[in-house]
Amino acid sequence: MYKIALFCEIPEDTMKLFHEDKYQITYEETSDVDGIVMRSKDIHDMKFSKRLKAIARSGAGVNNIPVERCSEEGIVVFNAPGGNANAVCELTFLGLLMSSRKIVDSIEWTKSLEKDVVETVEKGKSQFVGPELKGKTLGVIGLGNVGHLVANLGVKLGMEVIGYDPYISVKNALKLSWDVQYTNDINELYTKSDYITLHIPYNNETKNYINKDNI
Repeated sequence: MYKIALFCEIPEDTMKLFHEDKYQITYEETSDVDGIVMRSKDIHDMKFSKRLKAIARSGAGVNNIPVERCSEEGIVVFNAPGGNANAVCELTFLGLLMSSRKIVDSIEWTKSLEKDVVETVEKGKSQFVGPELKGKTLGVIGLGNVGHLVANLGVKLGMEVIGYDPYISVKNALKLSWDVQYTNDINELYTKSDYITLHIPYNNETKNYINKDNI
């Protein structure tokens, strides 16, 4: 029987895969198990037991897992790229709309109204109009499982889209809309974009990818 430690909640359908006759589940955050299923917890400082065989991350990135040390100790690391790609794409545009159309500011302003609400709203609502996304230029850095969805949705919303990804796969390149302008020059994206969104793993190479010097 294999002992599995769950460091996060997982879907009920996934739990059904851990048959009781083969797996023992614990919610204790320990490495003295055969396998770990996790999401956001940073385990770089965790000491791994010799029993540990595999670590599975419920998500795409593995920056919170010491992959190199795991390789040295013979521990297999799994991830799930693309599993929540559509959800992340939708939330990306939620963020774009909320910031561009000043949604949060307008909600807070509305909460502060106490009297003559209708008249006050009519006089003050114009300060929260904000620019529409249609016709604006969206720069997408990283055209992987999430990035190519963001780029394509930007096109559907009437945006000019510039994509940059020096490591783009053939699979994702074929999924890109013909209307996405691909560039090999990151500075072109910085210069032309009204909005920039990043869909790349966080590591030493990408740390501080956006900074005061390039924007």
